[in-house]
Amino acid sequence: MSPHHRSSRTVLVLASLAALAVAGTTACDPNTGDTSGPPPVPRALTEQKPHWTACPAPSTAQGGGDKPEKLPDGTTWQCGTVKVPLDYANPDGKTIDLALIRAKAAPDPGEKRIGSLLFNFGGPGGSGVSTLPLIAGDDYRKLHQRYDLVSFDPRGVGNSAGVQCLDTKAMDAWLATDKTPDHAAEEKTHTLGTRAWARSCENNSGAVLEHVGTQQAARDLDLMRQVLGDAKLNYFGISYGTQLGGVYAHLFPKNVGRFVFDAVVDPTENILASGLGQAKGFQGALRNFLKDCAKHDSCFFEGKDPAQGEKEIVALIERLDKRPLPTEFTRPLTQSLALNGIAAALYDKESWAILRAALAETQKGNGTALLVFSDMLNGRAFEDGGYSNINAANTAVNCADYKDRFTADDVHRHLPEFREASGVFGDWMAWGLLQCTGWPVDGHAPTLDVTADDADPVLVIGNTGDPATPYEGAEKMADELGEGVGVHLTVDGEGHGTYAVNDCLTKLVDTYLLDGTVPKNGTTCS
Repeated sequence: MSPHHRSSRTVLVLASLAALAVAGTTACDPNTGDTSGPPPVPRALTEQKPHWTACPAPSTAQGGGDKPEKLPDGTTWQCGTVKVPLDYANPDGKTIDLALIRAKAAPDPGEKRIGSLLFNFGGPGGSGVSTLPLIAGDDYRKLHQRYDLVSFDPRGVGNSAGVQCLDTKAMDAWLATDKTPDHAAEEKTHTLGTRAWARSCENNSGAVLEHVGTQQAARDLDLMRQVLGDAKLNYFGISYGTQLGGVYAHLFPKNVGRFVFDAVVDPTENILASGLGQAKGFQGALRNFLKDCAKHDSCFFEGKDPAQGEKEIVALIERLDKRPLPTEFTRPLTQSLALNGIAAALYDKESWAILRAALAETQKGNGTALLVFSDMLNGRAFEDGGYSNINAANTAVNCADYKDRFTADDVHRHLPEFREASGVFGDWMAWGLLQCTGWPVDGHAPTLDVTADDADPVLVIGNTGDPATPYEGAEKMADELGEGVGVHLTVDGEGHGTYAVNDCLTKLVDTYLLDGTVPKNGTTCS
């Protein structure tokens, strides 16, 4: 699949994904009686009390793994569910359960709890229930002193009416197929495969596909705010989570509390512009990786010229198109899986050393390491080979949000632009435009409305070396939120996400979330 977001350095890196866009229509909090929005949510839902219990191990749909460990201060994780309308246009109708996780605040003597801080780690399709415990221990220690740390599986994700499509065997086969067709026969196979994927999602999850878009998820956020007892929503969104937060701010500007957006989606881009932006972003990240690689004796190419490294990667990709590499698993490394694996490693600079070794292994005829990277990004578990539903949810949310639908002819028309953007990833990302071809549900709109003129300040953080959500997206998000709302912060660095990676930025965010001190718009952290 095409790239997504990331979940906390390497963990978040390989759990979260592609940046997309959704448009919103002007509406107010449905519980204020404003008739421009959906009908009011019944009090039975807004006044419900979650039943919190000890957390089990994450399900396969959530990514699997062990039960969450206690935080360093001894706080135990609690899990629960919240009922939300399947369709906010009919709030008295059928409901679904959203899976939640929390660690209650542990204030120091003399300090007071501020409230809940909700996290969305991106995707779309990433499970917040499985991700938050993996990173909160060190990264969110200060925040936990004043906030209940809360995350959730958004609708359609993980244990929240998670979208299901192919079984493991069929998923293995689909992900390994050629995603960069070279001739008419391969194009037909690829298009038919895309349509078969869509049919499997409809057959297994057709009842929810119409209701998993970002607007509905944003309304879920406001219902969670009420259930958790917060007057305003305090929120930390990463990658796709910034899109979700932007839509929330547009729909409920007066309910915006302290908001932080990191690794920011460009709300002004349609799916074509977003794909081109990602192609440029990943090409730039690859170029920076190759420059760094040339400084190391362990680099996979000879000499100091990064262009030579790119030539060798292109040659590898071309060889894999005809002859996949063997691995230590039963599955070989195909061209599509290799591209996915390289992209996965570029999400985080901390993965560069492993990527150097992985590319060196391919020169010895071993594709194992790149396959591992690809599996991590695709949500494939090592223990049992089962997949999380991140791919299924990613497609379902994107196709519910985006109105555009592309054909093979459209791809051919835009291929020159994508190839100019990236000599390595261009074709792969161009053919990714077919993601929603044959999807059974119409998309909402071509772009995203995040205007929120009456909202409190929102910190909007862009990293100059971000491959998945290029830096310009943060500038656009800050502008679109409105004057005095979007506070644009820059990190001059590498990777997808900056909090708990860059000390300067982390201090600014902590001070804002804990003390309410808004940093100066335009601040740069090196």
